[in-house]
Amino acid sequence: MRSFGTLLKNELKLNIRNMNMVIFAVILPLVVLVILGFIYGTKPEGASYTFLEQSVGALCTISICASGLMGLPLVVSEYRERKILKRFQVTPVSPAKLLAVEFTIYVLYCAVSMVTLLLASMLFWKAAIPGSLPAFLGSWLLTMVSTLSIGLMVGGIARNAKSASVIACLLYFPMLIFSGATLPLEVMPGAMQKIVSVFPLTQGIQLMKAAFLGLRTGGLWLPVAVMGAVTVICMGAAVKCFKWE
Repeated sequence: MRSFGTLLKNELKLNIRNMNMVIFAVILPLVVLVILGFIYGTKPEGASYTFLEQSVGALCTISICASGLMGLPLVVSEYRERKILKRFQVTPVSPAKLLAVEFTIYVLYCAVSMVTLLLASMLFWKAAIPGSLPAFLGSWLLTMVSTLSIGLMVGGIARNAKSASVIACLLYFPMLIFSGATLPLEVMPGAMQKIVSVFPLTQGIQLMKAAFLGLRTGGLWLPVAVMGAVTVICMGAAVKCFKWE
């Protein structure tokens, strides 16, 4: 545990100095929240929820998407390309421990972003949680872990930063645009909704929205099964197929 803590501390310092994830995983979602707050913050007469309250889950996934599908895989693959992982190979640090450290760093980014978004929306626009906060946090956690596990797998198997970047972009943009994080799922044609429902991020956003607003869902088994299966498969592949160089 001591070596894990030391490695985590050093890697976190290096990551923060880079500033990419501070900007895209923490500041960017907050900027979007502020824009939506000024435009849609006031609850329309007769409406049950503000647009901002309906969008909190989607805003949280902007950070999750940036962390899991761009930040995490690119960092691991860049370390491989720059022979940094080769140096770790001659130390007691195992692939599982190294991946766990990088995974934990991006969990922290997502957590800071989520807390910041909730506090800002409640303090400045009086947003409320009509549903269940524990249910929302549980759905957020499941969404985050499943998405980060995809990035962990990409970083674990990509040969270099260039290939990881290509794979990450092929995953990042479709999920960000079509999962409901930017374009609402409700406005998509029925056929497209069925197609994008295979994305774990789509399942996560719908689950978070329902938990935050206290809406009834058609069943919890499908999103939980999809995200749980993605997590187990991707994490297993990341560790088993991991290459030091």
